[in-house]
Amino acid sequence: MEPLLGVKIGSMFALLVLTLICGLVPICFKWFRTDRATGRHRLILSLLGCTSAGVFLGAGFMHMTAEALEGIESEIQKLVIQNRTKSKGNSSDDSNSANMEYPYGELVISLGFFFVFFLESLVLQCCPGAAGRSTVQEQEWGVAHGLELHSHGPLPSPSQSPLRALILLLSLSFHSVFEGLAVGLQLTVAATVQLCLAVLAHKGLVVFGVGLRLVKIGTGSRWAMLSILSLALMSPLGLALGLAVFQGDSEGGQGLTQAVLEGVAAGTFLYVTFLEILPRELAGPEAPLAKWGCVAAGFAFMALIALWA
Repeated sequence: MEPLLGVKIGSMFALLVLTLICGLVPICFKWFRTDRATGRHRLILSLLGCTSAGVFLGAGFMHMTAEALEGIESEIQKLVIQNRTKSKGNSSDDSNSANMEYPYGELVISLGFFFVFFLESLVLQCCPGAAGRSTVQEQEWGVAHGLELHSHGPLPSPSQSPLRALILLLSLSFHSVFEGLAVGLQLTVAATVQLCLAVLAHKGLVVFGVGLRLVKIGTGSRWAMLSILSLALMSPLGLALGLAVFQGDSEGGQGLTQAVLEGVAAGTFLYVTFLEILPRELAGPEAPLAKWGCVAAGFAFMALIALWA
């Protein structure tokens, strides 16, 4: 028990330190700022942003969505088995099988997507002047840099970027807590080390992408650092919770609640990825094939990590 506890405490500090380093690198170094970048420097930053977009895409599909679907399906199966043991009549078998076939996981993820869609639409409805100003800003941005908007459509409005950045941080925070919780609930040293290394590999890239995203939307250094710090604390917090409830049994619907929250977080993450990150990175007409390759490389790396996660 003592070696296992030591490994988990070491994992807690490793998650905190690596997340801070990866998230603060693009914030602390001026080289990553795009407002003064020109020529080859600007192209490199654009390709780096496309790689981070591929990482976000892979994290959304291969990790967050996959884990949410697996968790919701598992909890639904447990509820159905409990109902079958309570009611042994044949009349309930058909309804139970119908409940099993319904795509509850996909529904929860879609609800998370539409919740953020509604929230953003509500903000724009209550503040219609912001949308008008953002349209002018987009036109000025395009003229200043000599860019023509092509088949990918207009850039996401700058007024929406801070809201979407906040949504991105919240969804990643939920996911990070559950990742830490999973590490804290492992029963052996080998399983703890294996899962912790997988989490470290994919979280380092994701948090680096978050830091790069905060820099690109013009977040102040102080707020960006506080955002990374709060995100870095989430996985150790989840790991500490896992140590506190080491029995690992989900009673009273706690497992289903966790799975549903992960599903909602996955839906919000996919919303930000598709409506904010990918359109903004692909809006410029330069080097489209290179951008595709960077997005694919980021996604492929996350898909590779999913073999061990």
